Amino acid sequence: MYKLYLNFIILLFTSSIIAQHQIGHYNITFQDPDRNNRNIETEIYYPSTSTGNNTPIAAGQFPVIVFGHGFVMAWDAYQNLWEELVPNGYIMVFPRTEGNIFSTDHQQFGWDLQFLVTKIQDEGNNSSSPIYNGVANNTALMGHSMGGGASFLAADSLCVNGNVQLKTIIGLAPAESTSNGVSSINSAISVTVPSLVFSGSQDGVTPPIDHHIPIYNSISADCKTYISIAGGGHCYFANSNFNCDFGESTSSTGISISRAEQHAVTFDFLNLWLDYTLKDDCDDLSTFQDSLTTSNRITYNQSCQLNPTANITESGGVLTCSITGTGYQWYLNNNPIAGANSINYTPTVSGIYTVEVDFSNGCPTLSPPYSFSLTSANNNYNFNQKVHLYPNPTSKSINLEITTLYDEIIIKVRDLTGKLITTKKYYSTNNITFEMDQAAGIYIVEVANITGDSVEFKVVKR
Repeated sequence: MYKLYLNFIILLFTSSIIAQHQIGHYNITFQDPDRNNRNIETEIYYPSTSTGNNTPIAAGQFPVIVFGHGFVMAWDAYQNLWEELVPNGYIMVFPRTEGNIFSTDHQQFGWDLQFLVTKIQDEGNNSSSPIYNGVANNTALMGHSMGGGASFLAADSLCVNGNVQLKTIIGLAPAESTSNGVSSINSAISVTVPSLVFSGSQDGVTPPIDHHIPIYNSISADCKTYISIAGGGHCYFANSNFNCDFGESTSSTGISISRAEQHAVTFDFLNLWLDYTLKDDCDDLSTFQDSLTTSNRITYNQSCQLNPTANITESGGVLTCSITGTGYQWYLNNNPIAGANSINYTPTVSGIYTVEVDFSNGCPTLSPPYSFSLTSANNNYNFNQKVHLYPNPTSKSINLEITTLYDEIIIKVRDLTGKLITTKKYYSTNNITFEMDQAAGIYIVEVANITGDSVEFKVVKR
């Protein structure tokens, strides 16, 4: 409880430091040359030195959120979002297209969102634009209801074509769109960027079982999360809006929280997710994960390949990281070792060693410290010469021949993450047959004597 309270205080303090920008705004109409110069009227809100229209952008470069509005809802229903996110250092882009109740084209709206993902980068390079030189590469697609579904229509081809701007997609009660031969559920199959889907448990406008959950299930990203806000509704992700609220009054029942409470729950998770995916803040990813498991205001589902635990093993004086990453940095007594950037490292001095492992998600993992003794390593080297293990690979058992008779031999089996699976002891024998009862895979078998000398083997069990 103390840790959670301390994290909450730190988060409040951090937010008060980050949320320092005023909100600038301007309106612009872009034209898409690939669709007969289709006009896309757009509202842009950005971090500014002062509040107002066409005010100077704040110093720095800011990630972008391209946002799609709900069916027959205007962009200004989402003032709650831009007032929360823009001061925290995000540019928000709202297309005003496809707002007609009788002629809404979901596919065109998806293409508008897709177009703006790349067009906003051009705007940042335009010296006459209020956001000149202020646009960062990292971009999120986000939308509510129809706009949430359209975001998946937009992300489909962006992911397939390897767009470098799109880093995440976020759906607020995203609606399945099947008009004009398209489907948000089918498009989600092509989405490979980290994804977050919010749902209100009492949403009767786009019932989760028909809309949000199938979209979430179809997403192909390595990391995706579904958050259901307990007692939440459909329209409560936005400010009060007559069209949306009227529709909800005829379809949703059992909403038990206020609009302000649903905003608060959404922002608690949304801010952390955006800071991780658009600002590479790995600490916020950890807080996001902790909040999922501790919050009593939500239920969730997640499929996310988070970083495994790294451990250091030693064999014959060589240190080895137990997991495979995209990069490595070894440390001696908390100081980086120049050139020590592979999965193995051979120490030349005694000390405390750690290894930092990089992964494709941008968040490294640091191993627990490992105390290495050069004298012990020499002893281990001598012990290594005395131990012979065979067969390897094996389908059932392994044999150990040890040229010196010891009072006690300890055998430990670990998986590749370093988790201990079994330990067995043998006394006054130098010929051992050890049964490998584990499932097929690769294991680390450690053989040690009573004085602490040890050697490790990587054994393949068929």
